[in-house]
Amino acid sequence: MSIKDEYRRKMEQAMSILNMIADDNTTPRNIRRTAKQASDMLLDESLSVAARAANSIAILEDISQDPNMPMYSRTRIWNAISVLEGIRD
Repeated sequence: MSIKDEYRRKMEQAMSILNMIADDNTTPRNIRRTAKQASDMLLDESLSVAARAANSIAILEDISQDPNMPMYSRTRIWNAISVLEGIRD
């Protein structure tokens, strides 16, 4: 498997996690919105794969500190961050 295929697989995995959060009605709206924003960031073809991952991580790290976030959503966000951290230039 090429490195590009591996990165594409990691991005799809992260988007799946983020979309799960965005579609979960038990998660506060601002957190769902931010998860969707981070997922959309991964689709921005104008940036390199590593830049998209880094931007998405930055968005997620900010929201992960939200005291209103349910623990299961926080765990999913940390999971998405750890997947994205494996993407480098």
